[in-house]
Amino acid sequence: MTTTRLSARAAIASVADPGSFAELPAPRRESPPDGPLTWDGYDDSRARAAARTGEQESVVTGTARIGGSEAAVISFEFGFLGGSLGERTGDRLEAAYTHAREHRLPLVSLIATGGSRMQEGMLALTQLQRVARQCVLTRAAGLPQIAVLRDPTTGGGWATLGAGADVILALPEAQVGFAGSRVRPADADPAAYSAEGQYAAGHVDAVVAPADLPGTLADWLRLLAAPRHAPRPEGVAEPVPPPAALAAVAPPETGWDAVLQARHPGRPRAEAYLDSYFGLRLPLSGDRAGGTDPGMLCGFGLREGRPVAYAAQCGTATRPAGYRTAARVIRLADRLGIPVLTLVDTPGAANDAAAEHAGAGAAIADTFAALAAAAVPVTTLLIGEGGSGGALALAAPGNTWVTPDSYFSVIAPELAAAILKRPPAAAPATADQLRIRPQDLVALGVARGIVPFTPDRTGRTAPG
Repeated sequence: MTTTRLSARAAIASVADPGSFAELPAPRRESPPDGPLTWDGYDDSRARAAARTGEQESVVTGTARIGGSEAAVISFEFGFLGGSLGERTGDRLEAAYTHAREHRLPLVSLIATGGSRMQEGMLALTQLQRVARQCVLTRAAGLPQIAVLRDPTTGGGWATLGAGADVILALPEAQVGFAGSRVRPADADPAAYSAEGQYAAGHVDAVVAPADLPGTLADWLRLLAAPRHAPRPEGVAEPVPPPAALAAVAPPETGWDAVLQARHPGRPRAEAYLDSYFGLRLPLSGDRAGGTDPGMLCGFGLREGRPVAYAAQCGTATRPAGYRTAARVIRLADRLGIPVLTLVDTPGAANDAAAEHAGAGAAIADTFAALAAAAVPVTTLLIGEGGSGGALALAAPGNTWVTPDSYFSVIAPELAAAILKRPPAAAPATADQLRIRPQDLVALGVARGIVPFTPDRTGRTAPG
């Protein structure tokens, strides 16, 4: 790997505002000579590591401003026994997490570790349980956790601080994987243990060049740690308004007209709606279970200074990884108290054998459950095709809006005609019977209203 291995303090300095880092005091721990296992030469190894790095342990912890936002920071010193975790490492990590919760700070981890420290045996390995507990407590406190995967990020450090974070960024070509280079199978594909490979598999949100990392971290902190709007008197945050329609078209006269308008290749798609709606938008990628779906855009954005999570279908058949990614983002937004916007546009869920093997039904059920359980308000805009349960899974009950060039149907009219044993030519008449036009959806109570096309003076659109 060619990623530069910065020291712990250099890594902090590379992303923090100049002069803003303040180190936390290290907890004191008395241990017997050569550690808990009396491992011969362990004290000498630690002394040499300290002399070489200037650090007393494999992590440096403190607080810093990143792009003006205050955060708790953990940075690993790989030069100290390979950035390995021991009891004293666990003490420092626990203290950093505790400080973050006590002071309501987001936590940023700059990870470079080879795993647990062999010279402390099982006592080193159990530090992973301590870290996992701190991660859970911080998550329950509604505080965001952002991980930066440096080279290398392996073993328990990847399986706790790294993979357990809300947002996972990685440096290019960093070695990332549970198995380190000396313990993986000799014939293993090296790409599977790289930042790029983990990103492709849906385990990393973005691979970020070192020069772009300070700005990317600053933007994420700006989004996830932004002040929340005060709740309404009934204790629920105000939902965000739906986007305005991006096409100046009239509501369709017939059900089949609605289908043709929604399927028009030139119709505005999710990317255009998101770009128009948000001033700043950062994507999250992957379902954390080995899959990605380019037809589902997920992430967080700023709408007039207010953070909003989004999950948007892009007009393709949504795959199981797409539903799982959407559910992941909805649950994260709910935990952080951030409202959600969903854009519905799919002919339906993917129904090929690969989708069934990947758990299409379970993934759709999980998305339904995430929306049903969300305490934050969810706003939905139907921007194109609304194909059956694969579309409804992303629709907010009671707060779904529609554009004039959209339709929502229990099933595609052609398939409905086939099920009813009608000829293909009967699909247009069947579309009328299904009452799938935008105005029909409003009349039926499925949608709250049809959003208008409202261009502003900049050429962008504003919600009506």
